[in-house]
Amino acid sequence: MAGDRRVEHLLIGGGIAGASAARTLREEGADGSILLVGRELDPPYHRPPVSKGYLQGRETREQTLIAEPGWWAEHDVELLSRTSVTGIDPAARTATLSTKETVEFGTALLATGAMVRRLPVDGSELDGIHYLRALANADSLRRDIEGAERVVMIGGSYIGCEVAASLTAIGRQCTIVMQETTVLERQFGAQAGRFFHDILEAHGVDVVGDDEIDRFEGDGDRVQRVLTRAGRSIPADAVVCGVGAIPDVMLARKADFALGPAGGVLVSSRLETSHPGIYAAGDICEYDSVVHGRVLRIEHEDVAAEQGRTAARNMLGQDRPHLAVPYFFSDLADWVSLEYVGPAAGWDEEVVRGSVGDGDFTLFYLNDRRVVAALGVGPSARLDDARRLIVTAREITDPAELSDGDLELLATS
Repeated sequence: MAGDRRVEHLLIGGGIAGASAARTLREEGADGSILLVGRELDPPYHRPPVSKGYLQGRETREQTLIAEPGWWAEHDVELLSRTSVTGIDPAARTATLSTKETVEFGTALLATGAMVRRLPVDGSELDGIHYLRALANADSLRRDIEGAERVVMIGGSYIGCEVAASLTAIGRQCTIVMQETTVLERQFGAQAGRFFHDILEAHGVDVVGDDEIDRFEGDGDRVQRVLTRAGRSIPADAVVCGVGAIPDVMLARKADFALGPAGGVLVSSRLETSHPGIYAAGDICEYDSVVHGRVLRIEHEDVAAEQGRTAARNMLGQDRPHLAVPYFFSDLADWVSLEYVGPAAGWDEEVVRGSVGDGDFTLFYLNDRRVVAALGVGPSARLDDARRLIVTAREITDPAELSDGDLELLATS
């Protein structure tokens, strides 16, 4: 069935992956029509400020935008916000929008992102329980804590730690409740986790480890207490849940796209889906990594941006594998920043260069004597060298080469 109109490149999803693809298409010489469809109220914006600068009130809504408001028209990219794609027919090369319009396309990108994972516990319907994914969620949380004193975070990963730091910085008393012993240990191990754990506690954040949420309670419609499996009762004027996200593959599943073992849209090393000419990037993308020799799905803005660029180039027929080593960045208020390249599915050895105690170090993660990831904190972080070691998969026969040897020589020889 013919569409109501035709575009050369259809970008489905208004996040960093779609925006990055739009920019790259134009930079790489695409002269055909580009349509980006996003369901959020705002133009594409950066997600990290939702739990950091924007939540703290240090960044305005405009400062979170990925592109200046006039960029889209200047580069002849049609931006449809507050609109979603409700169906896609890969064979007919058509997509149906929530406006009931049908659009034909030449190539397409699926970048529908992820949805927050919700806690299925008693009391989860009470007012004052928040999930952070969008600017509107941050607006709601900021309004809700105007007169609050104590806020409880559920989860000791990125969101829990970032929100605890952000809210502490603006004067709230924060508690983290988590299953792990130390924060961020699932991502970085116990040694690095303890470093970040100590920083949070030093700034007044209460951290409750080796426990988990049992239920929420309130004396009316609003949450007032968090009850844990270990029997703790923690006062809460508000709660923020950061317990992971689920790839939004509803559209892909309806159209019979192949899905991967982690629940994302399965794609090739070129980020092409099981339907030729249709690509995937961002939180839903489960790709065959040439660098890692395994299938990866990674939820992080910097990764989504890189994937958007690769997908755009392949939408133009450049036939490029996605070779970027995934990079992560995070910070806890203005207390500490971290950078990470990897990711490590597992490791059997950790080697420190610098001093964890001084907060200036690179932590190398090795598996079978090969660097598989690295965490950097402070001005002496050596992530460029780590990235090269990950790509070359060079065997490290002596850990001292990483801790105090010539890293540049080691990484390039």
